[in-house]
Amino acid sequence: MSALTSADIGQDRSARPGTADASEGRGRFGRVASLLLIAPLGLLLAAVFFLPIVNFLSRSFIEPQLTLSHYAELFGEPLYLRILLRTMWIALATTALTLVLGYPVALLMTRINGVAAAVVSLCVIIPLWTSVLVRSYAWIVLLQRNGLVNQSLQHLGIIDQPLTLLHTDGAVLVAMTQVLLPFMVLPVYATLRNIPPELTRAARNLGAGRLRAFLAVTLPLSLPGAAAGAVMIFVLALGFYITPALVGGPRTLMIATLISQQATELSNWPLAAALSFVLLVLSLGVTMAFKRLLGVDRMVHHG
Repeated sequence: MSALTSADIGQDRSARPGTADASEGRGRFGRVASLLLIAPLGLLLAAVFFLPIVNFLSRSFIEPQLTLSHYAELFGEPLYLRILLRTMWIALATTALTLVLGYPVALLMTRINGVAAAVVSLCVIIPLWTSVLVRSYAWIVLLQRNGLVNQSLQHLGIIDQPLTLLHTDGAVLVAMTQVLLPFMVLPVYATLRNIPPELTRAARNLGAGRLRAFLAVTLPLSLPGAAAGAVMIFVLALGFYITPALVGGPRTLMIATLISQQATELSNWPLAAALSFVLLVLSLGVTMAFKRLLGVDRMVHHG
């Protein structure tokens, strides 16, 4: 009897007039208030970010009428294609190197405590407090013909004449890896810290060794952090300007340096806009591809 009475009371409350309307009103008011709150930021972004970008990119299509001649020049000139391919492979190589070098550092940061953990964390974070320009000039000091690297190799008797280390693809790759390494360490570290240690202990109790427990438990669960770091570094490396311009020089042009030359030195704004549009498409394409792959991977694991 009491159960029926409770059910009747619940039905009476749900059927009470004005209750559903009030909740829907609150939902509508919440959405309207949210839109009003973000409207100033949206207008500001549209005025100072999106509209200038659209105006700049439109120059690659309209001059003064609709044309694709600048894209035909871009994809028909072997020099531009070589620069584009060089940018792609340096960005991919930088991403791979930062992953190989940064993952062990992030794993070490989760296994140590006290003073050692503070020292390693400072070594990762302090470079972010230093200007990219300063770090790029430091690599110039190290890699020039009379720099520290060549002098050390000569003193050790490994080489007789200074090597050409500066203004090469290898110099750009090493410098960009060092500059972008914290952007891989921090996401991987954040993911590793969120993995419950009980999972690894359970795998060890079930007979798995350290390596097998790492490959079966830690590595799969840390892949989202590694993927996030890889996307971030690849997109940043595609548009990196200061380090390739200083360390690579004119021999190792990348697409960001080429855009700057076309816009500021040659005043060829339409071609610079076409190059920028291609760079934007590459960045968005890589980001969407990683997002799709991660979505498929998540569906497989949850399925």
